[in-house]
Amino acid sequence: MSKPTVLSSLADRLAKGDKILSAWSSIPEPSIGGILAQEAFDAVTLDMQHGPITLGEVIRAIPLINAAGKPALARLPVGEFQNVSKLLDAGVSGVIAPMINTMEDARRFAAYSKYPPMGERSWGSYGALGTSGLDANSYFKAANGFSLSFAMIETREAIAILDDILALPGIDAVFVGPSDLSIALSGGALVDATIPEVDEAIRHIVARASAVNKPVAIYAQSAERAKDFFALGARMVTLMSDAGLMRAGAQAAIKTIRG
Repeated sequence: MSKPTVLSSLADRLAKGDKILSAWSSIPEPSIGGILAQEAFDAVTLDMQHGPITLGEVIRAIPLINAAGKPALARLPVGEFQNVSKLLDAGVSGVIAPMINTMEDARRFAAYSKYPPMGERSWGSYGALGTSGLDANSYFKAANGFSLSFAMIETREAIAILDDILALPGIDAVFVGPSDLSIALSGGALVDATIPEVDEAIRHIVARASAVNKPVAIYAQSAERAKDFFALGARMVTLMSDAGLMRAGAQAAIKTIRG
C-alpha cells in the first residue's frame, strides 16, 4: 500500500514535534492559496469564518495548494459542522472549528471529522482519495489518522473544559484564537492579543495539551508574535493573512524606494 504524502505530511510532522508555519488566506480568489503554497510556508490555511472566501472557492484552492506539495487546512464558519466532511473529501489535511465552547460542540465536530467507528463521517471522498494514492478501503482505514480536527479555544468556557476537549476521541489538536481570548480574559474590555493574560492562558493550554501529546496551533498577527508563540510551545502557527502580507510587502517596498 502506498502511503499518502501531502495529506499525511501535516499529521506526521506534528507528531514528530516539528514547528509548522502556515500561511493564512481569506481573499476570495483560489489562486492566492496556490501562490502562497509556492513560498516557504509549511502549509496554507483558508479562512471561511471571518474571510470572504466561500466554500466553493476554498474547494478550488485545495488542489492548487496540494499540487505545490503543501497541506491545506480550512477554518469553518461558527457551527457549520456539516461542511467538515466536504472539506476533508476535497483534500484538506485539517479542519479548524471556531468557538468550541461546550462538549456538545466538540462531540459534533469530532463526529463529522472521523469515519466510523470513531465518528460519523460519511463516505464520498473524491479529491482526497485521488491525492492520497490509496485505494478506497486503504484510505478509509487510514484517513482518521491524517485528517486532523482542530478545536478552537478562545473563551473562558472553552478553557474551563479544556481537559475534556483534549480527551475526546476525534479531537486531534486545539487552535488558540488570541484576539477572542483577549476579549474573554479582559471581561469584554478590549481586544489586544498581546496582553499578559493571553500568554499566560497559552502557557496553560500548551501544558495541558502536551500532557496528552496533542499539538497546539495559534493564529499570529505578526512575525514577531509568531516567534513568541513558537517559544511558548505552539507546534503550528498561522501567520497574518494574505491581505496583511500584501500590505506589509507594499509598505516595505515603498519605504525602500522613498525612504
